[in-house]
Amino acid sequence: MSKAAELAALIANVNKGSSLANKNFIINGGMQVWQRATAATAAVDGAYKTVDRFFNWVSGGGAYTTEQSTGHLATTGHENALKLAVTTADTSIAAGDYYVIGYKIEAQDLQSFKYGSSSANAVTLSFWIRATKAGTHTLFFSKNDSTQYIYVAEYTVSASDTWEHITITILPDSNIKAGAGAIANDNGAGITIGFVLKEGSNYEGATASAWNTSKYTTSNQVNNMDSTSNTWYLTGVQLEIGEKATEFEHEPYETTLSKCHRYFHRWQADTASDSMCTGCMISDTLFLGDYFLKETMRIAPSISHVGTFKVRIKTSDRACGNPSLNRATNQNVQMSLTLDADNNENGFGCFLKASGDDADALVDLDAEL
Repeated sequence: MSKAAELAALIANVNKGSSLANKNFIINGGMQVWQRATAATAAVDGAYKTVDRFFNWVSGGGAYTTEQSTGHLATTGHENALKLAVTTADTSIAAGDYYVIGYKIEAQDLQSFKYGSSSANAVTLSFWIRATKAGTHTLFFSKNDSTQYIYVAEYTVSASDTWEHITITILPDSNIKAGAGAIANDNGAGITIGFVLKEGSNYEGATASAWNTSKYTTSNQVNNMDSTSNTWYLTGVQLEIGEKATEFEHEPYETTLSKCHRYFHRWQADTASDSMCTGCMISDTLFLGDYFLKETMRIAPSISHVGTFKVRIKTSDRACGNPSLNRATNQNVQMSLTLDADNNENGFGCFLKASGDDADALVDLDAEL
C-alpha cells in the first residue's frame, strides 16, 4: 500500500470512530511479550502457555507445541512470531475436536464498536500468517454478550511455508445493529477471535463472510494437524475500526508489557535470595506480606508458584510452606505463609524471599479473561 493510500485508509477509519493512537484493539499483536515461557506444550484447553494474551483451545487426539520464533523483521516488520509445531498428528478429526489459537478482548474496551446500535462500525482484522498447509483457512470473530453471534471468515494461504499478509473486514449485520448485538460495558470478554487450525463437524457448517449463532468454521478449512511436519506462524495481529487495514501500530516494549500486566503478572527471582515483599509475623508461625501490583489488574488475581521460599526474620532465613493468598484486590495481594517452626516471633518485621538455593523461584498472578 502506498503512503497516500495508507493515509486515506487511516483518515477513513478515523472518520468511522478509530483513533490515531491506541487504534489496535489487540494487545501484544506483535508478539513482543512472553512472560510465562518462550516454549511450551499446548496440552491444556483454554490455557495461556507462552506469548502473552494468546491462548490455546485444544481437544482431540493430536498435540502441538507453541514457541517464540525470531528473525522475521525483514519480511513482516516484526522480529517475533508465535510458532506452532504439530507433535502428534490427527488425521481423522472427531466431531467434537478443535484446535484453535484464541484471543479475548475485554468488553469495556470495545464500546467504540457501537454494537447493538444502528451506527455499529465495521472493523478490520489484519495479520501475518505462514503455514505449511496451503489452501483455505478460517478464523472466527465471536461477539460474546447477550446473544452470541459468530462471524466466520475464510482466507487463502497461497504458498506453503511463506509469509503472507491477510486482511479481513467484518461488517455488522442487522443482528449486530439490534439490541442483542450489544457488548456489555464491563470487564468480561466482549469479543473472542479464534484462528482455526482444525475443528470437527460439530463446529463446521458456517457460511463464509457471514454471522451465525453456532458454527465456528466452514467445511473448507484445511487440517493443519494432519502431519508432524506441519508448522503454523502468526504475528502482526491488528484489529481496528474501519473498512481498511492500516500500518501496524508499533509501540514501545514497556507499553505493551504494561498492558499485559493487567491480565497476568509474574514475579521471578533473578538470583537466589531475591525478596518479593515485606510483611510481619501476625502469630508465632504465620507471615503476612503485601505485594503491590505493577498495574491495576482486570480482577483480583489467582496465585500459583514454582520453587521454594523462606521468610527472613532478623538475621535468619526461616523455612516455611508455600505462598498463598490471604486476600487480594486488583491492586495488591496479601501473601500468607506458615513457618515450619515456632520461635516466638509474633509481631516481628520480616520479608518473603526466594530460598537461598533457588534462583528460579516465581509467583504467577493471573487475571486473564
